[in-house]
Amino acid sequence: MHLSVTAEQVGPLAVLTYLVAYPETGEALLIDPGGPAPALATQLQKNGWRLKWIVNTHGHADHIAGNDRWAARTGARIVMHRLDWEFFSRREMQDAALSEGFPPLTRVDLPVEDGMRLPLGRVEAVVLHTPGHTPGAICLYFPGHLFTGDTLFVDAAGRTDLPGGSLEELIQSLQDKIMPLPDETRIWPGHDYGETPTSTLGREKSTNPYLTDFF
Repeated sequence: MHLSVTAEQVGPLAVLTYLVAYPETGEALLIDPGGPAPALATQLQKNGWRLKWIVNTHGHADHIAGNDRWAARTGARIVMHRLDWEFFSRREMQDAALSEGFPPLTRVDLPVEDGMRLPLGRVEAVVLHTPGHTPGAICLYFPGHLFTGDTLFVDAAGRTDLPGGSLEELIQSLQDKIMPLPDETRIWPGHDYGETPTSTLGREKSTNPYLTDFF
């Protein structure tokens, strides 16, 4: 299996937006569009790839700000866990996004659950429900690749002091969903907060305090 993965820092909070493609079939998905992401748009057009999915790892406004723009231009379907769609589409959460200068979440085309699969070319991405940062936070797993959003960073993990957050749930998610994955799995986080933009799960198991100190 050959996946093409390209990252671009997008928006005022420097979200790492990922373009993941299966070049043999020309299908692609976009993870956490924090805004226009011109470099990713250029790559998509240059290679003639068709954007099939727009996947939000969670509902925070900095990760979904580009949803509508990308969907309108490509016809891709917007994907989010059902719990975050319910939580962040509430009026008070929409108002909070607007107060921070972001567009609110008003549309999800496919509310997903744990274990659902998103086909991409000849492979599938598995949705892993990893609550803690938000109620419906997810990681997206391809064999060899794990897109963790704000659930797991290099040498850190996502905040749990924001509305809907829970440290207890986050630790449980890491233990049940992340730790069992192969050590060689490449970690692609939602922000570049560590010594390197990416890591491996094996490295994180030995150095990340959220994976070494709680189990």
